[in-house]
Amino acid sequence: MIRLYGYWRSTAAYRVRLALNIKQVSYSQQSVNLVKDGGEQYKPEYQLINPQGLVPTLVDEGIAIGQSLAILEYLEEKYPQRPLLPVTPAERAMARQLCQIIACDLHPLNNLRILKYLSNELNISDDDKSKWYHHWLAQGFEAFDKLLSKNDLSGPYCLGGELSMADVCLIPQLYNADRFDFSMNAYPRLQEINQNCLKLTRFQDAIPENQPDAV
Repeated sequence: MIRLYGYWRSTAAYRVRLALNIKQVSYSQQSVNLVKDGGEQYKPEYQLINPQGLVPTLVDEGIAIGQSLAILEYLEEKYPQRPLLPVTPAERAMARQLCQIIACDLHPLNNLRILKYLSNELNISDDDKSKWYHHWLAQGFEAFDKLLSKNDLSGPYCLGGELSMADVCLIPQLYNADRFDFSMNAYPRLQEINQNCLKLTRFQDAIPENQPDAV
């Protein structure tokens, strides 16, 4: 069985849980607490599994894969049932572009290790740290929203009537936006997608608070 090393509040791990749930692939979870005792991700035993010391890591048939987008692509290729990438090359490229806005440009500027560095090394105040967080959320969501509008992408989900990797990346980031008191009033389309996705059992099962290591 697949084992997923993650943390309940990690948005990157949240993406992978969503993909596994949508594809109905069985897996077990191993918690890597990112805050306990300075962070279990830095322990030697975990770094043997993932030398980068990040979550998530997916282990399948003895192979350990880090980086959420690499994991999503692996799952798409190995478990093609209930695909998360559209059929045409253009549509697939659009899905990947939307994913990378979140996973490559927005999220890396706002994840835990960056926020800790701003506080601990640069002595940034909580107010200024919040401004930093909200600034990058706004830039990312604005670009994401404009791409949906520019390409006439309507329907319940990012790419229309079917779930895709874009939804898998967007929903966890919207969870984080809410957690950090970021107003989504300027993005009604993204709010609509979020509401539609969270009606689905497979999304509800992946919510951070519903994970076994949630505190």
